[in-house]
Amino acid sequence: MNAQVTRLLTRKTALGETRLEQQREEISRAEPEILAQIKSFAITTNNITYAAFGDSMRYWQFFPSGQPKWGQMPVWGFADIVASNVPGLAVGERFYGYFPIASHLRMRPERVTPRGFYDGAGHRKDLTSAYNQYTRCSADPTYAADLESYQMLFRPLFLTSFMLADFLQDNGFFGASQLIVSSASSKTAYGTAFCLQDSEDVDLVGLTSAHHRTFVERLGCYGRVAEYDAISRLAVGSPTLYVDFSGDEALRAPPSTDSSARRSRTTATSARRKTRTSCATRSCPARSRSSSSPRCRSRNATPTGVRRRSIDASTTRSGGFSTGCAIRKTRGSRSSRPEASTRRGS
Repeated sequence: MNAQVTRLLTRKTALGETRLEQQREEISRAEPEILAQIKSFAITTNNITYAAFGDSMRYWQFFPSGQPKWGQMPVWGFADIVASNVPGLAVGERFYGYFPIASHLRMRPERVTPRGFYDGAGHRKDLTSAYNQYTRCSADPTYAADLESYQMLFRPLFLTSFMLADFLQDNGFFGASQLIVSSASSKTAYGTAFCLQDSEDVDLVGLTSAHHRTFVERLGCYGRVAEYDAISRLAVGSPTLYVDFSGDEALRAPPSTDSSARRSRTTATSARRKTRTSCATRSCPARSRSSSSPRCRSRNATPTGVRRRSIDASTTRSGGFSTGCAIRKTRGSRSSRPEASTRRGS
């Protein structure tokens, strides 16, 4: 079978410039291939962010356009098989996964199981495998036809939310009694809050702008909602864990406290799927060298009076690409609380 395929191309250096292109696609009779018709997909700010990083994240490599200046933007969505010569993959079956903004996609399935398959196309072989996986909707216990739109929007990020919430709970919130989440209106932030909302171990505070405050309050995931200018007042006086989704250095600066207070902060950022852990204070002797220096992850680099811990696992992964979040812990007078142990994240 062959089909007329329409695809949307985006200029890599000017994301607002797009054009439609049509071409014929036909599955090979000699190779195990399928042709999937894309039925729906979601576009979020994450797509634009990744497209802005572009080739540095190998973002355009998932679905090469064959034109150096133009790319096909990947999106999460649903597609139906309209042609197949692969045993176990029948015409009419619906799958969830990573697709280009196009009408159809020709794939070369491998590792076919009752749960789904992986696209074994040569150009995707060395890319993160989670993005090459396609889930058979009929075998997915979380699938509901009337909730497809929600799944496309929330499922990719909710994995990150779940892993972060699980990590924090496994480590007893590192002795904190207050958990502050910045960018509380973002999907990953309130997904994390949703997973933690019934926890009695911490007071969950959503930090947001005045513009988004009403929306965040209506979510019902946070015990309290505060605006950004209130963070210093919130953090003083009780052991606090700050989970930063905003990436704002000013917000990560430890608030002023009396000299007896001890504070610890661990930040993790992500670029090209590499984790870096930054120092807790500006006085760290390793800070001037590199935030990724081994000395920054050593207790020997800890300034006097500052409790330091490396939490690389605070950078969780949503399908393979790291999602960076910064975690700061401010310790109040209850310095006798035991330190929680840490474990490496995947």
